[in-house]
Amino acid sequence: MNPIRMLPGAALALVSLFAGALLSTPALAQGSGPTDPQIAAIVVAANQADIDAGKLAESKTQSKDVKAFAQRMVADHTAVNQAAVKLVHKLGVTPEANPTSESLKQGGEANLANLETLKGAPFDRAYIDHEVTYHEQVIDALDKTLIPSAQNAELKALLVKVRPAFVAHLEHAKRVQASLANSQ
Repeated sequence: MNPIRMLPGAALALVSLFAGALLSTPALAQGSGPTDPQIAAIVVAANQADIDAGKLAESKTQSKDVKAFAQRMVADHTAVNQAAVKLVHKLGVTPEANPTSESLKQGGEANLANLETLKGAPFDRAYIDHEVTYHEQVIDALDKTLIPSAQNAELKALLVKVRPAFVAHLEHAKRVQASLANSQ
């Protein structure tokens, strides 16, 4: 089943906001990709949104599978953000806020607000459904926008290096999603 169709209306709107944010910047509308400083801000914002959602899930879920997944999201996305910050400092690049990074921040806040209203199985399903769709969109953005647009070789290498982790996250989220669907 398509995970997008399983999302409730509010969650689908949030995922659409995230997807649109990941794939749109004024530069993209003009036919070129985001700049390296913009990519740095996008990466940090995308990771932070997942860190924040993972922390909330760690505190709210009663499911050991959801908790384990959330803990992995917090740890892995924190590590990616640390690597990105270390690299931009090394390169002397200041992440540049842009419509995409700002939209990701707003979408992360909206996702948290939605998740805060839920508990139990509905919380677990909404969190995991969002994670599946979000990771699909992040991988798509990495492949189609962020990696091809990165001009600095080290930034591009970092994006390429972390991509397999996002694929593993997606596969893990899909397994948890299936187990939640089977436990109903």
